[in-house]
Amino acid sequence: MLIDLSSSQESPTITRPKNNIKASPDTPLYHRPTTIEEDVCFPQPPQPLTAHDTDDEENRIDYAFLDQWVQDHQDNKAAFNPYYNTTLTKFSDARFDHLYDDYTNYSGKQPNDYRVSFYSVSEPSTLHAKNVADLPDASTRFSHLLQQGCFWLDVMCPTEIEMKQLSKAFHIHPLTTEDIAMEEPREKCEVFKNYCFVCFRSFDQDPSSVYYLQPVGVYILIFKQGILTFHFRSIPHSYNVRRRIKQLKDYINVTPDWICYGLLDDITDSFAPLIRGIEFEVDSIDELVLILKESEQSDMLRRIGYCRKRMMSLLRLLVTKSDVVKTLIKRGQVKRPAISPEVVIYLGDVQDHLISMLQSLNHYEKISSRSHSNYLAQISIEMTQTNNEINDVLSKMTALGSVLIPMNLVTGLFGMNVPVPGQFTEGTEDLTWFVCITASILTFCMTSVAMMRYYRII
Repeated sequence: MLIDLSSSQESPTITRPKNNIKASPDTPLYHRPTTIEEDVCFPQPPQPLTAHDTDDEENRIDYAFLDQWVQDHQDNKAAFNPYYNTTLTKFSDARFDHLYDDYTNYSGKQPNDYRVSFYSVSEPSTLHAKNVADLPDASTRFSHLLQQGCFWLDVMCPTEIEMKQLSKAFHIHPLTTEDIAMEEPREKCEVFKNYCFVCFRSFDQDPSSVYYLQPVGVYILIFKQGILTFHFRSIPHSYNVRRRIKQLKDYINVTPDWICYGLLDDITDSFAPLIRGIEFEVDSIDELVLILKESEQSDMLRRIGYCRKRMMSLLRLLVTKSDVVKTLIKRGQVKRPAISPEVVIYLGDVQDHLISMLQSLNHYEKISSRSHSNYLAQISIEMTQTNNEINDVLSKMTALGSVLIPMNLVTGLFGMNVPVPGQFTEGTEDLTWFVCITASILTFCMTSVAMMRYYRII
């Protein structure tokens, strides 16, 4: 290979050997049939999928393994409980919810016994079960449920056996299985060969719970055929998204990436009421901190501390969500399974909401910090004023003491039990000395008071 570095050309020209060498990731750079401009300046179009890749993508789910697992589970159940096959029928109200999950309450919480939910676009209702293997009845195969169309399997508190079997059937990477089993707290988005893994955190929304505002991890796996979600605490987001799908299924095309968007959007919207409450609290604190008197703001410091604590909790939950959505948009467009352009627009809207919430919380944090500083400054001013008043009283008492001390000195000298000038003698009633001493004391007292008033000492 020869390189011409003549100055007459704007860029160097590479002269290659005539033999045609097929490029591959392991091929050296000087063997790749591309120019410098193509390598550096112009991205190459994606290569079309081969028939092998397409078949591998379409057959990632091991339906036979799932059917065998369900069959073994039902056989074991029937062996220990002869009435097992008749306890949950296809028409049982506890297994199906028609239109709006009738058996659930208005808060969207499902009974703890039924911790597995299955939704399919081809089914008119959502199927609930106590275990994953209990979803299909005796006359239905698990593979039939999964192959009817886009599906959504939601599992709360998955057991070790369920995670092992689902990981084997859906070809989930061991690192993903470990993150779900260990309840990975870090929010992230990872792309594997046959699925996208999204870790997104919500929070406990029950104000009466001791875990209120505590993080709750939601783990989402987006496949080409459907979506799997796992969480370890009861959350209303799954119920809300299913209700939203049933309301909009006549107007939208329900796909796995759209279900993922619905979950991310519902989790994001759940922060809005808390942020509005913080906004009202911060505004009231900012107005009252400089108006209320000391006796009326005894709980102000507690209110400021509680409000800032809630803001820190929300900031901790929201700070990484925007990066996760951004990563999902970026990687989902170039990796398989790809995110559709329509869903990318929706995800961009979720990202805008997250950025707006973060900006609002940062603004409220600055206001509360300023209110806290103003409150402490006002407390310091009031303490200084109180100290000044005490010092003024002490200075007046000191001035009065300085007047009384000479008077006590004079009366003490003339009251000694020794001969003194003007001492009383028998047979005389001369009061000249008494009148002079009393007049001098009063004159000194009046003169001292007048001088103190003149110099504004008292």
